[in-house]
Amino acid sequence: MAAAVAVALAADRWWGEPPAWAHPVVAMGRYLQVMGRWAAPPAGQPATARAALTRGTFAWLLGAGAVVVLAVGLQAVALAWPWWAQALWLGLWLKPLLAWRLLRDEVAAVEAALRQSLAAGRAQVARLVSRDVAALDESGVREAALSTLVENLNDSVVAPLLWFALLGLPGAALYRFANTADAMWGYRGERAGRDWTWAGRWAARADDVLSWLPARLTALLLAPGLWGRAWPRLRAEAGRTPSPNGGWPMAALALRRGVRLRKPGVYVLHAAGRRPVAADTRWALQRCGRVVGVLAAVAASVALGWAAMAGLAAGGGSA
Repeated sequence: MAAAVAVALAADRWWGEPPAWAHPVVAMGRYLQVMGRWAAPPAGQPATARAALTRGTFAWLLGAGAVVVLAVGLQAVALAWPWWAQALWLGLWLKPLLAWRLLRDEVAAVEAALRQSLAAGRAQVARLVSRDVAALDESGVREAALSTLVENLNDSVVAPLLWFALLGLPGAALYRFANTADAMWGYRGERAGRDWTWAGRWAARADDVLSWLPARLTALLLAPGLWGRAWPRLRAEAGRTPSPNGGWPMAALALRRGVRLRKPGVYVLHAAGRRPVAADTRWALQRCGRVVGVLAAVAASVALGWAAMAGLAAGGGSA
């Protein structure tokens, strides 16, 4: 398992994302898009809450079941292979379920765009967030980018790796499906002409459950000094967001760096903090990179340990 993580992170660094036609998360999105039209009623059309909830839950369970079965099959193929072959196989399938390089590059591009103009910065950050960016000033653009960076560090790196460590490829695949479903269906009210109030309820709650532990682990990795006596403050700041999980990595960054992070009309984290500047974006990218580096180092160390134990066992057996 650990060697597979090292392979996945190496593939992410060197190759980035696979083409859309071969990307499993893109396939998940297509399924959710098609089934979403069936599960969620058109906005303004009468529909009972029970019917919408039932359809949304059934469509989620059907998709999740298919993803898990496929992942179980892919993992079972390599059971009799040598450990290094298993690591390559699983690592290459794990790679599309995480996306650090893409996230890093997109956030860095926001800062590069801001150096050109505010309008360019707004246009770039609009690729990352669903909020209206038309009224954001330079600090607001950075706040949106930083919030997206650390929240997606959890969603796109830490959480998939944690569930892979716990449940193998099926765990990582299930998490990625749940997170994608929440991003597409987990809305209260209307979006894209459909009412998701009840149809997306199961998807939102499933992601809340699966992201609970990873979000807090991400906060710990980002700012270990905030745990212990500072934990109540971190918890209080994290609780200012509507999400039970998304606020944890964002609050950790805000408190650790001393900056304010806000989504106008929704939340303000560390209100007494200063407005973020370009140096804060660079620091945050470096800090998140270190988190990924720590995960890679731990995985590589464990893999080397297992390889050494296997070598000793083989040597002992031949003697």
